[in-house]
Amino acid sequence: KLQFNLKFASKQFAKSSKKCEKEEKEAKNKAKRAMEKGNIDGAKIYAQNAIRKKNEALNMLRLSSRIDAVASRVDNAVKMRNVTKTMGMVTKGMDKALGSMKYDEIARVMDKF
Repeated sequence: KLQFNLKFASKQFAKSSKKCEKEEKEAKNKAKRAMEKGNIDGAKIYAQNAIRKKNEALNMLRLSSRIDAVASRVDNAVKMRNVTKTMGMVTKGMDKALGSMKYDEIARVMDKF
């Protein structure tokens, strides 16, 4: 469940980043139109909005990447825990098989591994 939530949050941040990039392009176009009309003050405002949206998009992308990295680490930890548990069970089985020195049991345990 934690892995799903992390991946979901990462995708939400990535989607928000795309939205901010789109809004940045719109603000750039508005600034360009304002400059063509001679509205310098309006163009400055639109340019500031574009810069803010660009920074916001980069921050969202950065957060998405970080959350994705955490999700990957969590996933890796879960897999390692499962491998460790399996190794423990195999080791117990090997101890029993080696204690009796029956080759059939040793082969069966090794096949499970």
